[in-house]
Amino acid sequence: MATVEGAYAIAAIVVVLILALGGIGAAITSIRCTDAAREVARLTAADDPDARAAGQRLVGADARITVSENDERIVVEVTDGVLMLPGLTMSARAVAVPEPDGSDQVVFAPGVQP
Repeated sequence: MATVEGAYAIAAIVVVLILALGGIGAAITSIRCTDAAREVARLTAADDPDARAAGQRLVGADARITVSENDERIVVEVTDGVLMLPGLTMSARAVAVPEPDGSDQVVFAPGVQP
């Protein structure tokens, strides 16, 4: 009887360890998604053409990055799966305001051509 109880205890410890590692993996994936969404939103607001590639480098090649732009704001959503928990996906969203180009804010002195 002692060996059966020991086998159950070892199996329970292994299951708890796998779930704990999966939880840590989920936290890391969530942080990576948040960082990537923030970075892509910031770079897209600055009109950087490599914004999506920078986000892919931060979160990984398997992640899905969605960028939607309109006149008032840029919304970026990043979704990625958790390594140790295959059915779980984490996502993050970031919002940014497009930066003005400044062309309408420059006033030239009379007689000065741009």
